[in-house]
Order: sequence, then C-alpha cells, then structure tokens
Amino acid sequence: MKGQHSQEPAPLTPAMEQAIDWLITLPCADAAEQQAFDAWLAADPEHAAAFAQARGVWHGAPVHDAAVQLQGRRPASALRRRWKPLATAAMLLVGALSFTNLPLRVQADHLTQVGERQHLELNDGSKVLLNTGSAFSSRVDSRQRSVRLYEGEAFFEVPPSRQQPLQLEAGPVRADVLDSAFAVSYHDGQAQVRVQRGNVDLSASHDEKVRLSAGDSIRIGPKGFGTRERLDPQKDLAWVQGRLIFENCPMGEVLAELRRYYPGWIISNDERLERVAVTGNYRLDKPLDVVRSLAQVTSARVREFPAVVILN
Repeated sequence: MKGQHSQEPAPLTPAMEQAIDWLITLPCADAAEQQAFDAWLAADPEHAAAFAQARGVWHGAPVHDAAVQLQGRRPASALRRRWKPLATAAMLLVGALSFTNLPLRVQADHLTQVGERQHLELNDGSKVLLNTGSAFSSRVDSRQRSVRLYEGEAFFEVPPSRQQPLQLEAGPVRADVLDSAFAVSYHDGQAQVRVQRGNVDLSASHDEKVRLSAGDSIRIGPKGFGTRERLDPQKDLAWVQGRLIFENCPMGEVLAELRRYYPGWIISNDERLERVAVTGNYRLDKPLDVVRSLAQVTSARVREFPAVVILN
C-alpha cells in the first residue's frame, strides 16, 4: 500500500555473532575459556560494545518471556539447543528496541541522559531537579499549572501560592501541591512520592486519595497506594545533593543503583559478591570510581573495558 514501507532487519555483525556465542559459553566457562573471553573483549572496542548490547537484550523482558514459553514447551536439553537461535533473534530486534523511548522524545520538553541531572525553573517560580534517565514536560501559565513526569525521577520545590495548585502526573498517581518540597520517581509502572517539606495531596485509581506530610513516603502502583512509610531524607534524597548513600545494602542492589548513572554496563559474575553488605557515602557523578572503591574494600577483581566494567 502507498505510504507503507517494509524494512528487513540488518544482519548481525561478526562482533555481535561472537558476543552471542560468549553469552552462551560464559556461564559454564572454565579458566581457559574465561581467559579467551577476556582477550577477545580487550582486543577491540567493538567487541566490548557488542557484548554490552547483547547482554542487555539477552537479559531484557522479551527474551525472558520467550525463554519461559520455550521452557514450558520443551525439556531442558531442547531448550539449550534453542539458546543460539533465540539469542540471534533477540539481537535482530535491537534496532527496534533502541527506539522504544521515541514517544518520550516526542512528548517530553526535557530529557536527561544516563548520569545526567538537569535544573529547571518553571514560570511560577517552582524549581525542578531531574535525575538521570528522566523525561518531563510542563504547562505553567496564567490558566494552568500542570507538569508530567513520563519516566525517571524529579525533585520539586514549589513556592507558596494562593492560586490553583501545581498538578503533577506520574504514571498511576496525580499530585496537587501548593507549598512543598518533594521527590517523585516513576519506573516500570510504579511511582513513589517522598515529601521533605509541606503537604502533598495524592489521588490514584478507584478514586483513592492520600495526603502526605513532611517525612512521609508512599509507593503507588496499578492497584493503588501501598503502605505509608517514613522517609530517611539523608539517604532517600541523597541524590538531590549529588550523593549515593548505602547502609548495610547488598552489593547487588548497590550495583543496580550505580547502573542508573553509568553510561555503559556494570557486570557482576559472582553471586556471593552481590550478597556482601555495603555501607558508604559516594558521589553519584563518579560511578566508575565507586565501582573501583567497592572492588577494593571487598577484594573483588575489576576489569575495565570501553563501556563495560566487570566485577568478580
């Protein structure tokens, strides 16, 4: 039909083909294979980039869902024989998956990249700090005061006003604010609101309403509000001051948080290492330095490649 175009997926590059093979080999690799992988990874920056991209898709939701379906239909031995075709098919989807944030780029007024923070001031004097990987828009004029967080995390400082409240939408929740300082995050269908100062009136599905006061925190999902919790401002809002604070937090959770700020891949191959408790106060704009520090205090080995850091 006129106006429609058929586009075949681009063939895999040799580096991507090799990356897929390594993804399958590494879980059961012996010392010689591990050494061969390290040499391959260091031989060419394209190898590291391909492995990072392959691993990201391999551990993504589409491949996971397909693997679950295959496992339900076939014995384990048959599933192992299907790993390579499944991974190859996943890589052919990379081009399409890389554009999943296109609607955000069209709708949002402001976007932050991985590791970036952005300061904004709205027309009514409200101040907004966008955290890493966030998408945000605002419509503030004499007739309306509305903002929307499409994805990510933001901290708001809303000055006193006798006019209409500032209205915020973030996934399943809407907030009405007249005079407050608070943070909102929205990831994977779930929002969280943390109030540092003042009051925030929230509404969610099924006409549920909750008022949060200073020191309150709550999660909101597709089914409505969770349990009200107490805020730890020093730790929970540390990112506003450019810090990351952990108290007896498993290394796996620490690395997951660092991945939000590192424009590459942080990989851990040691389950025991991921269970080690971590306590520390770190700069969030230096995630690689944090990884190096964690490796030093836990006696872990860290290997650095372009766009990839491996801990084990």
